[in-house]
Amino acid sequence: MSLIDERQDFSDIADVFLLHGSMQSPAFLDGRLCGLLALRDVTAQAWLEEVCISLGVEQPRDPASAERLLGWRRQTLEALSASDLNYSALLPDELFSLAEQAQGLKEWTLGFMEVVDEVADDSLRERWSQTLREAIEDLEGLGQMETDIDDSSENENDLFALTEHARMAAMLLYTEQHPGKPQVEQTDAPVH
Repeated sequence: MSLIDERQDFSDIADVFLLHGSMQSPAFLDGRLCGLLALRDVTAQAWLEEVCISLGVEQPRDPASAERLLGWRRQTLEALSASDLNYSALLPDELFSLAEQAQGLKEWTLGFMEVVDEVADDSLRERWSQTLREAIEDLEGLGQMETDIDDSSENENDLFALTEHARMAAMLLYTEQHPGKPQVEQTDAPVH
């Protein structure tokens, strides 16, 4: 099995970043990736170029790194377009402190909102459902959240709810920009 077909997680991509001399978290670029796939259908080549620019390199160091970065894009696109709505952001997992997980969510949100602000002009936003507009407004606030939090069950539950809200907003943006992908049941369709 090729690396491009393997499931990529936060640590896999962070390791590729480290291999390229970057200590940055993949969360910000994952937010950008999600926004770009929803609003521009970013190609594999364009994605690879964006990651390389972010890492300060001309091209991936080796074929395995390129495969991982392209696999990241592929898995994100597949998750956003899947009918089971199983997309999840590439964020630090339970091996990280809640503060690190919150920082990852904040960075993801900032990356996602950067693309939304770059691409979604007023005429596009006017075509969005009220639910999507409200979800995007909520994400703007999420980008300002305090991330210096203690490890507690209450904070863990709150962070889970915020992460789920960001996930749903991302999927809603994708589905509204790609009617029929994924093929999901319309809940407000008239009953005959």
